[in-house]
Formats: sequence, structure tokens, C-alpha cells
Amino acid sequence: MNVLIAVTHLLGAGHLSRALTLARAFAVAGHRVTLASGGMPMPQFDSTGVTIRQLPPLRSDGTDFTRLLTADGTVADVGYLAARRRSLTLAVTETRPDIVITELFPFGRRVLQDEFYALLRAARGRIPKPVILASIRDILAPPSKPEKAQHTAHIIDDYYDGVLVHSDPNRIPLDKSWPVSPALDAKLRYTGYVSPPPAGPHPDELGKGEVIVSAGGGPVGEHLFNAAIAVAQRSSGVRWRILVGGYDPAPLVKRLKMQRGGADIIIEPARPDFRQMLYHAAASISMCGYNTALDLMQAGTPALFIPFDEGGEVEQTLRAENLSQMPMMRMIRAGDLTPEHLLKEVAALVQLPRKGATNIRLDGAAETVRIAVKMAQARR
Repeated sequence: MNVLIAVTHLLGAGHLSRALTLARAFAVAGHRVTLASGGMPMPQFDSTGVTIRQLPPLRSDGTDFTRLLTADGTVADVGYLAARRRSLTLAVTETRPDIVITELFPFGRRVLQDEFYALLRAARGRIPKPVILASIRDILAPPSKPEKAQHTAHIIDDYYDGVLVHSDPNRIPLDKSWPVSPALDAKLRYTGYVSPPPAGPHPDELGKGEVIVSAGGGPVGEHLFNAAIAVAQRSSGVRWRILVGGYDPAPLVKRLKMQRGGADIIIEPARPDFRQMLYHAAASISMCGYNTALDLMQAGTPALFIPFDEGGEVEQTLRAENLSQMPMMRMIRAGDLTPEHLLKEVAALVQLPRKGATNIRLDGAAETVRIAVKMAQARR
């Protein structure tokens, strides 16, 4: 079957990472997959078996998701956005999809609704009509007004055959963060969490005994890195490692290195073997993005979450509150982060015995393929 997945990441890279995990799962199952990516290019991500269709890229202006910038930092104008719409509709014409998946929309990315509408209309106009599915993570940004939830419900009713919820409903059902009406509930398909296969231990045991500090794939987390450096300067006997994400981490890496003094701390760009290093780490300090949380659950690493909450964001806080109820996982709110508090929490974490992976469902990519293909086959 032909599969078209549309995703735009604007700040961090978690949305793209999850969409690529889904795309690779379809490819492994023998399907032809095109991923239309509208965020900044991330060539370091694994796209094996997947055709990447890069739209004219966009990024947010920090946490202001209503102000869209091009790669060179200028505000995206009408012509630039129109080119993105044309590319998306052309993708439908050229790939002739049996399955269309929109990542996050219509539950988010409303600032890009014109291009998503163009995609949906092009897909709905095909004969035979493809199965159209929304793909959403475990926790969404709750709607600020009831009208937003109602508007989303209307779009789902008009265009979508189902909503793929990449969560374990026994752990975090969608209604923890989004109002679920009976009509919406009828279209929900829980897949379990979408995670790549476990990375397994690092062949060189990199990260052994270290406190690894990370902030996902976006250009955020400097406050976390600064606190970690302050603690590393006070602690002895433990090596610290800071992994800086984003599409241009070099300036921040340089700035942080100037602050470390004589502390035993490695500061470098985010690494492709990060997931393997977690199996050996004494502890992890991170925000609480979807992908990082799953990596930690797979590796069984003692973890401290400092969830991202700038710009009124609540997704990571809700996830961290839930996961911190599990053994070996703790949480500090960003507003409470001080070197003293961090030092106390890390000292407790590194003393905990390691445990194996959790029993939370992590087979969401394969289950997504099964659900989507079954729906498409029923339409034939």
C-alpha cells in the first residue's frame, strides 16, 4: 500500500522522530511510505526505507507558535506558505496514497490549518478515497476554550476515519488532557506507545556511571544545563555528560564549556548512540518529552524529569506527574530547579538499584500499521 504521513515540528524534534518511527514500521511491513516534513531538516534522523518530501521548512519563534519563521529567521510570508500547500497537495497526486496520516493536526498545529485542509481535501477527492487518520501522542495541550475542542471535533467528523492515540489507555487515557465526546471516543484507536525497538547496551559501554543530562532535539534546556554544571562543580566521583540538541548546537556547546571550570563534565552535541548510553548511566536528567520518556522506560535508567513548561506548555508536566509515580522516576518543576535541589535529587537517584524495562505497551508502531492497513483493506 501507499502511505503518506504529514508532520511539521516547530520547536523540538519529537514530532518528527515519532512520525519517522511510524514511517519505518510501515516500510518494514512492505509498504511504500512518503513522509512530508514541514519543519527544519534533520538529516541525522534514521529514514531507512522512507521517502522524505521536505516542504519549505518552518520553525517557531521560540515558544511563540503563532509566529512562523523560515530557515533564515525571516517571517514566513503568504507566498512561502502557499508553496507549502502546493507541495502537500502535489504529494497526494504523486503518491496516490491508500493511507494518509496527519501528525498532531487537528488537535494542534492550527496555525497551519490551511495547508492541512488542502491536504485533506486533496485526499478526500481521490477515488478510491484513502483512509485518513490523525496521529497524536499520549498527552495533548488542553484546549484553552471549549470552542477549540468543538472545532477539532467537527474536522474529525468531516474528514477522518480514525484517531491513532499513541498511548497505553491503562496508563494515560486521552481524556487526561483532552475532552473526549462519545463521537470522538468512537474513533479513537489506542496503539500503545510508539517507540523504536530497544537500543540495547552500548558496545563500548559509553555513559557507564555517568549522569547524562539532555533536553531532546530542540534548541531549549539551557536553564537545565546551567544547573547541571553548577552541581557537577560541587560533586566528586561522578562524571557528568551534557548533550545539547537542536539543529545548530555548536554555539551553546561553546558557551557551556566556558562555564564548566574544572568540573568532570563532558559537553557535546546530542549523540545518535544516546539511547544505548542510557543502559549504562547512573542517572538521567532531562525534560519529559514523549520520546525521551520512552527511551528511559526501555533502558530502566533512574530518571529525574524537569518538564518543559515555557509559554504555558503543560504536556510535559502532565506526563512527568504521571511517570514520577513509578519507581526510579522523579520530577522537579522548572520553577523549583536550583543547584541545591538538583544535587539532592541526583544523590538519591544514583543510589537506587536499576530495574528492568516497564510493562507499559511499547509496540505502538507495529500496532499502528496493523490498524491502518486493516482499515484500508476493508475499504477495497
